[in-house]
Amino acid sequence: LAVLGQGLDKIIVALVAVQWAYYARTARAAALVERRKEYIDAAIALALSNARIIFRHLLPNCLPPLLVLATVQVAAAITLEATLSFLGLGLPITQPSLGLLISNGFNYLLSGHYWISV
Repeated sequence: LAVLGQGLDKIIVALVAVQWAYYARTARAAALVERRKEYIDAAIALALSNARIIFRHLLPNCLPPLLVLATVQVAAAITLEATLSFLGLGLPITQPSLGLLISNGFNYLLSGHYWISV
């Protein structure tokens, strides 16, 4: 982020750069497991094209683990963005962010006005 600067598009690029490996690893593992199943061997024995095997058999069965990972990673991305914004490395102060709200409330936490941080 020091190289990219502040802004929503830079945060998205940074989050993708950090989290793409999880998707690649999960997709590869799911594809390797599905490739060894008997219905793929049956499709190859029927002389179906590689594109048909991939799009009709392999891809639909590899999507569920990726969808589960996506739901978990959305929460992780929100937490990471809030952390970066709390530290002042995320979005500019003119844009709303969970980290900026927490950072603004943190200033009043010990002053007796703790309700501002809630």
